[in-house]
Amino acid sequence: MKLSQTFGRTLKIASGESESANYQLLVRGGFIQQVGAGVYTYLPLGLKVLNKIADLVRSDMDKLGASEILMPVLHPKNLWQKTGRWDKFDALYRLKDNGGREMALGPTHEETVTPLAQAYLNSYKDLPAAVYQIQTKFRDEPRAKGGLLRGREFLMKDLYSFHADSKDLDNYYELVKKAYQTAFHNLGLAVRVVESTGGAFSKYSHEFQVFHQSGEDTVLYCEDCDFAQNNEIAKVKAGDACPECKKKEAIKQTNAIEVGNTFKLGDRFSRDFGFSYTDQNGKQHHPVMGCYGIGISRAMGAIVEVYNDEKGILWPRNVAPADIHLICLGDDQKVKAAADKLYQDLQDNGNDVIYDDRLESAGIKFTDADLIGCPVRLTVSPKTLEHESAELKFRNIDKAKLIPLAEASEPLKQK
Repeated sequence: MKLSQTFGRTLKIASGESESANYQLLVRGGFIQQVGAGVYTYLPLGLKVLNKIADLVRSDMDKLGASEILMPVLHPKNLWQKTGRWDKFDALYRLKDNGGREMALGPTHEETVTPLAQAYLNSYKDLPAAVYQIQTKFRDEPRAKGGLLRGREFLMKDLYSFHADSKDLDNYYELVKKAYQTAFHNLGLAVRVVESTGGAFSKYSHEFQVFHQSGEDTVLYCEDCDFAQNNEIAKVKAGDACPECKKKEAIKQTNAIEVGNTFKLGDRFSRDFGFSYTDQNGKQHHPVMGCYGIGISRAMGAIVEVYNDEKGILWPRNVAPADIHLICLGDDQKVKAAADKLYQDLQDNGNDVIYDDRLESAGIKFTDADLIGCPVRLTVSPKTLEHESAELKFRNIDKAKLIPLAEASEPLKQK
């Protein structure tokens, strides 16, 4: 993409209420624009990142054998009345259409996916089954803050599974946990699996937490084993011995950003909808369900919270808006022709490239490149062209070097 043709621009100052790093850097970098508290427009650079995150998560859900669907945002009131959550779900946006019919904007989709499954899963031969979507969600958050970490409108991947019995659910649940760990690793996020309250569904659920000072959650964890609990359910405190490995004074406390969660729902929703299947002996049973969420837009915010410096964002390559940020300096036609050719060669070799072909100063272009945060920067200028070269610099390394133009696109495929 050529910056001269791309909608949006970088900003020196990000106005608004949020002081979080992800808000400041994503607004200044021209990735998002705030419409209201917790509501954002994704500009071209931001949408590229969001789509890359979604595609990486989608790949791991497909490997689980789950089928992708897309359910509606508008939910009729009667579906939420069946589960008793119309008056109990605090963050539910409720509205009326012109005919006075009450509806909700979906914050989650158990009330929609359960009757959907009921229409198709009638026999033990149909089970297990799993469907997922990547869909916009709406929650009336009383404190929409922290940029993309807590929104009122946000993008989420939600997966729902249906099983003949609890044993099958337990097996699938563990497969999803492993798939989540792979997905977050591919996004560049180090997550810890944390026990949390299961609410009305089960004793425990699991959260996938990124340990970071900007997080709103508090996690108590052991340094020497896998023990980790959300402070809301924890019976230990910092400095205690670990209840699992028994090491003394092993429990630590940290802030954390929740980027995913998994729940065993049991037959809570299948009972509410009168949803049953026929087993091998002709008997009727309610399927048991699991639900599993990943915050796509929240993950984007978390990545920026983790990967940044005083100059801007340092995107992991898998989710960067481009692999390479190519800069053309000056208005000399030979320089421009060389940069144009390099732009084409890089793309022909499979690289995703942002090309800064604007008539701006070197200072502005370099500052914008650091702010946008692509992993690699290539610069073509009159000085580099004297050596038939381009300047190569990695975003996380201060030093730069010259490489021949003829070779400029070759090593970058491996970086």
